[in-house]
Amino acid sequence: MEFMDGVKKKDIVEIQDILDGGQTGKTVKLRGAVHTIRDMGEVAFVILRKAQGLVQCVYEEEHCPFPLKELKEESAVEVTGMVSLEERAPHGFEIRLNDIHVLSEPAEVLPIAVSKYKMNTSLEAKLAMRPISLRNIRERAKFKIQEGIVRGFREFLTSQGFTEVHTPKIVARGAEGGSNVFKLDYFNKKAELGQSPQFYKQTMVGIYDRVFETAPVFRAEKHNTTRHLNEYISLDFEMGYIDGFEDIMAMETGVLKYTMGFLEKEYKEELDMLEVVLPKVCKIPAVRFDKAKELVAEKYNRKIRNPYDLEPEEEILIGRYFKEEYDSDFVFVTHYPTKKRPFYAMDDPEDARFTLSFDLLFKGLEVTTGGQRIHDYNEILKKMETRGMDPADIESYLMIFKYGMPPHGGLGIGLERLTMRLLDEQNVRETSLFPRDVTRLEP
Repeated sequence: MEFMDGVKKKDIVEIQDILDGGQTGKTVKLRGAVHTIRDMGEVAFVILRKAQGLVQCVYEEEHCPFPLKELKEESAVEVTGMVSLEERAPHGFEIRLNDIHVLSEPAEVLPIAVSKYKMNTSLEAKLAMRPISLRNIRERAKFKIQEGIVRGFREFLTSQGFTEVHTPKIVARGAEGGSNVFKLDYFNKKAELGQSPQFYKQTMVGIYDRVFETAPVFRAEKHNTTRHLNEYISLDFEMGYIDGFEDIMAMETGVLKYTMGFLEKEYKEELDMLEVVLPKVCKIPAVRFDKAKELVAEKYNRKIRNPYDLEPEEEILIGRYFKEEYDSDFVFVTHYPTKKRPFYAMDDPEDARFTLSFDLLFKGLEVTTGGQRIHDYNEILKKMETRGMDPADIESYLMIFKYGMPPHGGLGIGLERLTMRLLDEQNVRETSLFPRDVTRLEP
């Protein structure tokens, strides 16, 4: 009988083991995928792809008995060789090969050249062959940076006393209402895929005071644009005992400041590879919704067409205005009209036509929606009545207010949109591992 007592130690090294030092001149074993083979005649370079990056291996026939012509790109291999310093190689070292052992090999030649630094192929082709195209080092780098955004979000909020929660995605009723929900049969009951964790994260404020979640949300919107997905990752937080919705904006500013510093420290290789210039987040300006419309209408000679919402072109112009006037890539647009916000948004006590809510625009694109929520039971019933809503439909949600809730608010950040703007991509599908839109359900 065998017992497991923890991670098994093996004689296989990783890139970080070599970078930590003490391996130069030693013979090591390394495993990875054959990214590309460059045969120079007397010598060949076998480039291995690993999670941490590329490793250059030097093949010389007299020192390595494995026939080079039998080695295929994308084979999984275990190589043995001596570590040698080489400043021109990735990470500043190379492996001078003594042996190659093939662990597995592909059945067919790759349909796209993932080993090229920049893949010369369309977005459609990249998405259709996503399991392959993601092996390209630049494609991989996008999602390492995205990982860093989530890590920064999680680490900062944890440091601020937030508790991470995991809420249901199969729900009886969508938080936003309307028709843009995916309906499903749940054991002969009507159910939906969650548009937002809104009801649940508010519930958890009454338990932990401050909570956050990183999880998918679903919107059955028939948009086919460069900024919409039907499933995306939302970075949500909700916090209680606030003095006003400004506390929510301040917390998000803290998240962004920490996350940009974290990326600069921990993901410099990927940032440099993609030539990403991190935005400055020393302070973020805030402007009222109606004032923002006036500013861009005046400066860019654009007529205000919709007084109740921001059109995509207006968002772009607002972003441009605050970049030109204040050198800020971010701007909070506050006090959105009540008729364009959900029923749980708290109205401005000074003018009930507007809410204590906001969007955060990043380079002219909305990446966050948030604000203060109604916490008084009678007030939320009144708001529902004015909208013709039946309290019986969301009785379990109203329970939390019936038995007392502190003043609270929160927000949701679209991870793919935030990554898209950070990397200056033109289509949100570029920053979704396996995007789901109106036409795509595979791979």
